[in-house]
Amino acid sequence: MKMMFEVERQDLADTVREMFNRKDTNIAGGNMSVKIFDQTGHPYLLLTPSFMSETYYAKLSPAQILVIDFDTLEKIDGVGVVTREVNMHELAYKAHPGIRCVYHSHSEESMFWATMGKDMPNVTEVTRELGEIKCLPFAPACSQELADTVFEALKKIGNKAMENIFLLNSHGVLITSTDLHVAARILETVEWNARIAYQQTIFIKLGILNDYQSCGNDYKVPMPAGSLPGIALPGINKINIPQPFPEDIQRPNEDIY
Repeated sequence: MKMMFEVERQDLADTVREMFNRKDTNIAGGNMSVKIFDQTGHPYLLLTPSFMSETYYAKLSPAQILVIDFDTLEKIDGVGVVTREVNMHELAYKAHPGIRCVYHSHSEESMFWATMGKDMPNVTEVTRELGEIKCLPFAPACSQELADTVFEALKKIGNKAMENIFLLNSHGVLITSTDLHVAARILETVEWNARIAYQQTIFIKLGILNDYQSCGNDYKVPMPAGSLPGIALPGINKINIPQPFPEDIQRPNEDIY
């Protein structure tokens, strides 16, 4: 007899382990969730358990991926305790109906920018589609204040919330996306960008560069219209029961630089 959402839970467990092995988070934690639906269209969250990294070193079985009723936040299935940061996941999903994955990590290179409370310069071609990489105001980890801050910031950016990364001041990063594997791609490419931006900072201080450079120009020069891909939707739908995304989604152009 299969577990509830067994295929999807296995996929999340595999991705969590890969994230940890690739040093995209540290042993202090991080958490990941995916929003899925049953045959009636009722929403659930698949969520990593508390102490995902500290106790289990991200070596999770599918049974340790928790099934949470999205409407009540009640644990329906799974072995483990619900993370205290479930409130941040809940409000991130409520900010935009197109968000199907919330990915929180303590990623090393991005943490450099987050601890300063500074927006990260966006300099690599592959990350330019994300637009500004903003750092949110500080709020304590696991607090309702942090969850509310994330909610308001995601509401403000509209459809961009379907493919976005925020720096959480002194805490890490929060990625929202349409798909778990899109979120993993965002994290790794932003980690590369974080290191390269740091190296460019040194060159700026040495007087070798006037400002951050990207795609042959100053990094704030807008990308040509039509040069960026649309918001990524899952090519292979791993959601148990597919649910439509919002219609007429568009990547905003005004902040793509």
